[in-house]
Amino acid sequence: MPRRLEERIRKESEKRGVSEDELVVKLLSEALGESLDPDTSCELHLKLSEKYLREAEEFLARGDYMQASERAWGAAAQIVKALAAKEGRELRSHGELHRYVSKLSSEMDDREISRLWLSAVSLHQNFYENWLPGEIVEEGVESLKEFVEKLRKLL
Repeated sequence: MPRRLEERIRKESEKRGVSEDELVVKLLSEALGESLDPDTSCELHLKLSEKYLREAEEFLARGDYMQASERAWGAAAQIVKALAAKEGRELRSHGELHRYVSKLSSEMDDREISRLWLSAVSLHQNFYENWLPGEIVEEGVESLKEFVEKLRKLL
């Protein structure tokens, strides 16, 4: 893809509060006249969660803990967005993600959801700071696999 287009997609995705993959799918669906109803949005976010989790594993295997951290965060954020989409909601900011997880944890009376989510938050910060040792990133990715599986069961 041309660098100029990559940069435009990156900036637009940041502006809209969505991943670059989400933005591309949304723009394509609009261009093709295909609406993203709640079920389709849920499926999109679920597939992105699965993709990002696979990529996190690949980056771990290569010893790229910074990228593994970001992909694991992405997997967690996407599974949360999948649940919200199932309810017809669209989460557009980190704050909305945090509030949704907090509400979900309370409603389910399951503190494990919040605890596992904190691993996602820590890994997201590690993408920017790159201060976590590899072993902690590996443990965090394992925690996020649990998180994704736990939330997938709610879909």
